[in-house]
Amino acid sequence: MARAGERLHLTAQTISGQISLFEESLGYKLFKRVGRRLELNDEGRMVFDYAERIFSLGEELEEALRLRPGGRALQLRVGVADAVPKAIAYLLLESALAMPDPIRIICREGKLDVLLADLAIHKLDIIIADSPMPPNVDVRGYHHLLGECDTSFFATPELARRYRKDFPRSFDGAPFLMPGEDAAVRPRLLRWFEKEKIRPQISGEFDDGALLLAFGDAGAGIFAAPSAIAAQIRKQYGLVEIGRTDAIREQFYAISVERRLTHPAVLAIQSAARGNLLVGSTGSTSEEPPARRKAATVAGGRRS
Repeated sequence: MARAGERLHLTAQTISGQISLFEESLGYKLFKRVGRRLELNDEGRMVFDYAERIFSLGEELEEALRLRPGGRALQLRVGVADAVPKAIAYLLLESALAMPDPIRIICREGKLDVLLADLAIHKLDIIIADSPMPPNVDVRGYHHLLGECDTSFFATPELARRYRKDFPRSFDGAPFLMPGEDAAVRPRLLRWFEKEKIRPQISGEFDDGALLLAFGDAGAGIFAAPSAIAAQIRKQYGLVEIGRTDAIREQFYAISVERRLTHPAVLAIQSAARGNLLVGSTGSTSEEPPARRKAATVAGGRRS
């Protein structure tokens, strides 16, 4: 009851009351008590099977109406995990805006577990995340690798002049802005620091990538970002790319309740990511990408 309440944003008492009313209207009890837990009885399992079919038909109807040509604008409800850089989210979604038919994108940003709960009750069509479907969540879903790219390191011109030479060893003791614990790239960064025997001075940790970027723009430290948006960061903020490494691959996924993507806008996003934006897209996968050459490059071409 408690978990259902969290997903539906209702109290356990409210759900219990609604179930009691439903049982009264049917004339059957749907649960049996096993120890301290409630489990579905035979009648409950029968009702559950019918309910699943009813909801599935309702979802099919909603999808058919939303995709009907000549009707209102196609709607795409997207959840963006807060660890995904805003610029990456835009690069992925802009291809949907370029579709010939009118489209309305509804974006929601939040923690991945909250977005997965919304996906489970079909409040979202897809989630854009920096990690695959977590294995320990009670949500039916599939992750589809959109693409991956190297990781670049940025700083203000003043900091870049101090730490660009002898990259990446120059990062030892350098001020560094670390992404928060929800960011999939964080453990990869830490492993890379350890492998390279680098011990930067962590100046701050940020769950919000936009806030991290604001601190980086103010000169508070060096920070990492996907190489796919390196040109935008240089142009928009006047920051300097100190170097990049392919030892840290940043990956981006579409998570959906479908094993095979069918929404036209999502297919457009997948196609654009594969062809233009990110290197290494291979469609649906549940596996880690193959091992890649581990090298660090100073912006300008030198490798260490």
